[in-house]
Amino acid sequence: MPARLPLLVLALAQLVIALDFNIVYVALPDMGTGLGFSGHDLQWVVSAYVVTTGGFLLLGGRTTDLLGRRRTFAAAALLYAGASLLGGFAEAPAVLVAVRAAQGIGGALLFPATLSLINTIYAEGPERNRALAVWGAAGAGGLCFGSLLGGVLVEAFGWPSVFFVNVPVAAAIAWAGWVLFPPDVPRTGVRGFDLTGALTGTGGIALLVFLLVHAPEAGWSGVAVVVSAVLSLTLLALFALVETRSRDPLVPTRLFGHRGLVRAMAVTAVYSATFGSLPYFLTLYFRSVRGYSAFATGFAFLVPAVVVAAGTQAGERAVALVGVRRMLVGGMVLGAAGAAALGLALTRHGPYPLLLPGIVLLGLGQGAAWTGMWITAAAGVAPGDQGVASGLASTSLQVGGAVGLAVLVALAGAVGPQAADGTALTGIRAAVFAIAAGIACGVPLTLTVRATTTGP
Repeated sequence: MPARLPLLVLALAQLVIALDFNIVYVALPDMGTGLGFSGHDLQWVVSAYVVTTGGFLLLGGRTTDLLGRRRTFAAAALLYAGASLLGGFAEAPAVLVAVRAAQGIGGALLFPATLSLINTIYAEGPERNRALAVWGAAGAGGLCFGSLLGGVLVEAFGWPSVFFVNVPVAAAIAWAGWVLFPPDVPRTGVRGFDLTGALTGTGGIALLVFLLVHAPEAGWSGVAVVVSAVLSLTLLALFALVETRSRDPLVPTRLFGHRGLVRAMAVTAVYSATFGSLPYFLTLYFRSVRGYSAFATGFAFLVPAVVVAAGTQAGERAVALVGVRRMLVGGMVLGAAGAAALGLALTRHGPYPLLLPGIVLLGLGQGAAWTGMWITAAAGVAPGDQGVASGLASTSLQVGGAVGLAVLVALAGAVGPQAADGTALTGIRAAVFAIAAGIACGVPLTLTVRATTTGP
């Protein structure tokens, strides 16, 4: 059994990251009214967080390796707490967007630090698998409970409460992590930092995520979109050139020879593009088609949260019985079947229980696959590279999710544009069926994962 107190702190950190991704959705209308956001600018309360998180993950991973896991964890949690405190007192749209960007940077530091700590505190094998399952359950629960908690807080205390709730939790995990985690071991040799690689890589990825988030709304031919695409490609090309010539690169090229990590990155991108996009369309279905309130929409995510959390635990046990590859394949097959069943059950007036068979299959598959892909990403990676390996895998998660959602939103809009008469249902169902197809297409990819999780 993994050490319980450190694991509790790591799970709470993942819960905070996941909660903060979704908790603001139900508060957006109140934020817009209270601070005077325009309809177009309000999206940046969400997008600023997504762009900075995706852009800074590689930097966060390498910072974890260079400056120390415990030190980075505590600093990132304190950044989260400070930014959240400022967000609750924000009185202007620009301030709130800046706060969300700061929270995104905090998340980009905290996520790889948390994952790296798990992968170094707990020995590879059953102990680490169990820790990853608990950590994954916290993240899955946070993503789904975020909507429910946000609805409760907004109705009871107003929109600033979705920021204030983070402050004591983030401050507490910063203190607990400093007390409970092993002290950082001084690095041997020169503590080099690839500043040029950090600037070009962070800028290129952040612009890529901005492009994928902004283009579906603004149009792919807009000036900002075209300029972002050119700059992103240029910076990423420079980043690749710099990394091949740097003595201490941001991303050591040897990691791309680690087949397990590369395959895990591909699986992670597919996972995020499919499973990760589903809450967006379920939220749209509950609010726009069924007319649920913010609180009722959050409550509707209770069952998915519980089932996904159960899937992470089942996935950890399945790895011990059948191996990580078979477990991943099974999780993807369950997910594809569940998404197809859910698409068939989405109707304009059908009862909520009609959705449950699809939700249960989908959630079990999602939870199992989540646990398996992080086990695969960490297997055989040296302790000194765990931070940047976590950053690579989580960057794939962010970019894959941005690509998937952009494609699916465009598909839904083309098939059935959102309208008051309910025609949005056609587009939502098309997107859910496309998610099922995408998960199914990911099954052959999971077959390439090694049956064991030791070594490259």
